[in-house]
Amino acid sequence: MRFRPCIDIHNGKVKQIIGGSLKDKQDQAQENHVSEHDAAFFAGLYRERGLEGGHVILLNPQGSQFYEATRAQAFKALEAFPKGLQVGGGIRADNAQGYLEKGASHVVVTSYVFREGRIHWENLEKIIREVGREHLVLDLSCRKKDGEYYVVTDRWQRYTDTRVTLPLLRELGESCAEFLVHAVDVEGRAAGIDQDLVGLLAEFRDHPVTYAGGVGSYEDLEQLYHSGKGRVDVTVGSALDIFGGPLGFDKVVEYCSHKD
Repeated sequence: MRFRPCIDIHNGKVKQIIGGSLKDKQDQAQENHVSEHDAAFFAGLYRERGLEGGHVILLNPQGSQFYEATRAQAFKALEAFPKGLQVGGGIRADNAQGYLEKGASHVVVTSYVFREGRIHWENLEKIIREVGREHLVLDLSCRKKDGEYYVVTDRWQRYTDTRVTLPLLRELGESCAEFLVHAVDVEGRAAGIDQDLVGLLAEFRDHPVTYAGGVGSYEDLEQLYHSGKGRVDVTVGSALDIFGGPLGFDKVVEYCSHKD
């Protein structure tokens, strides 16, 4: 179980937010923490600790008044830790290569493939042609409905008819190098993990999978390790002391390094 750090950028600032609160209108989000440090600071910190495979996520859409400031912060992070970070947020076939050239190891794709309540397979094929599956991370955002997990799109507000199952992961896995999976119902709340979702992800062994959502204590990390059978990587945001939370960054890094 590797620790995958994160740098979430909103309105040109490194923040931690409650994921389901994000709105494009007036660039609104319910904030857990706004850092005094820029994205390059955190990228440098992760580089010093040798924490490769973290995620830089742009939370403003293109067209937002803050988009250029947010993108500039992302570029600073990639420059500070070249080939050590993945980048996501508004990634499309026509801009993905540019982020790789700026130093990203992978691009993380969400709405370009998962939007309007369905999977756009044609867009998935387009971005594979541009960057290759070896540089592609698919971001699955999941919510539970009627006892099943479904992919949600459009700022996590819209359910698709796509159930998150082992066969789906295997099918999509033929088109990517990794998965980043958000447990939307617990994302940003630091109130416990979604153990059922982690258990499902543990059954997928073909590619690395990173789980995001709800880690708020060292006990949650232990639960995730056991529920994920040691195979599911983890990202922690709001709960870390570097983002104003109660968990020591160094202690979490040390814990995960002993579980890897």
